Amino acid sequence: MAGENGYDVRIEDAPDGWRVVIRDPAGEVVGGRACRDGAEARTFASTVRQHIYWLSPEKFREYYRV
Repeated sequence: MAGENGYDVRIEDAPDGWRVVIRDPAGEVVGGRACRDGAEARTFASTVRQHIYWLSPEKFREYYRV
Protein backbone atom coordinates (compact mmCIF):
# COMPACT_ATOMS: atom_id res chain seq x y z
CA MET A 1 0.00 0.00 0.00
CA ALA A 2 1.47 3.32 -1.05
CA GLY A 3 1.76 6.26 1.29
CA GLU A 4 0.10 9.62 0.80
CA ASN A 5 3.06 10.82 -1.25
CA GLY A 6 2.71 7.83 -3.58
CA TYR A 7 5.87 6.02 -2.55
CA ASP A 8 5.80 2.39 -1.45
CA VAL A 9 8.26 0.04 0.23
CA ARG A 10 8.45 -3.74 -0.13
CA ILE A 11 10.55 -6.52 1.33
CA GLU A 12 11.91 -9.08 -1.10
CA ASP A 13 13.24 -12.46 0.01
CA ALA A 14 15.35 -13.36 -3.01
CA PRO A 15 17.65 -16.36 -3.39
CA ASP A 16 20.65 -14.08 -2.92
CA GLY A 17 19.30 -12.49 0.30
CA TRP A 18 16.84 -10.04 1.76
CA ARG A 19 16.28 -6.65 0.12
CA VAL A 20 14.06 -3.66 0.80
CA VAL A 21 12.96 -1.74 -2.30
CA ILE A 22 11.41 1.71 -2.57
CA ARG A 23 9.04 2.33 -5.47
CA ASP A 24 7.95 5.72 -6.78
CA PRO A 25 4.33 6.63 -7.56
CA ALA A 26 4.73 5.10 -11.06
CA GLY A 27 5.82 1.77 -9.55
CA GLU A 28 9.45 2.08 -10.60
CA VAL A 29 12.15 0.94 -8.17
CA VAL A 30 14.02 4.09 -7.16
CA GLY A 31 15.96 2.88 -4.14
CA GLY A 32 16.71 -0.03 -1.97
CA ARG A 33 18.99 -1.71 0.48
CA ALA A 34 20.32 -5.23 0.92
CA CYS A 35 19.77 -6.63 4.41
CA ARG A 36 21.51 -9.48 6.22
CA ASP A 37 18.29 -11.12 7.41
CA GLY A 38 14.53 -10.78 7.66
CA ALA A 39 14.63 -8.90 10.95
CA GLU A 40 16.87 -6.19 9.52
CA ALA A 41 14.69 -5.97 6.40
CA ARG A 42 11.50 -5.58 8.44
CA THR A 43 13.10 -2.93 10.68
CA PHE A 44 14.40 -0.88 7.75
CA ALA A 45 11.11 -1.22 5.82
CA SER A 46 9.19 -0.06 8.88
CA THR A 47 11.40 3.01 9.17
CA VAL A 48 10.93 3.86 5.49
CA ARG A 49 7.14 3.42 5.83
CA GLN A 50 7.09 5.84 8.75
CA HIS A 51 9.09 8.36 6.74
CA ILE A 52 6.72 7.98 3.78
CA TYR A 53 3.86 9.11 6.04
CA TRP A 54 5.71 11.66 8.18
CA LEU A 55 7.89 13.51 5.69
CA SER A 56 6.77 15.80 2.91
CA PRO A 57 7.35 14.33 -0.56
CA GLU A 58 10.24 16.74 -1.07
CA LYS A 59 11.94 15.80 2.22
CA PHE A 60 11.38 12.09 1.55
CA ARG A 61 13.04 12.36 -1.88
CA GLU A 62 15.90 14.35 -0.40
CA TYR A 63 16.44 11.98 2.52
CA TYR A 64 16.37 8.80 0.44
CA ARG A 65 17.90 10.41 -2.68
CA VAL A 66 15.09 9.22 -4.92
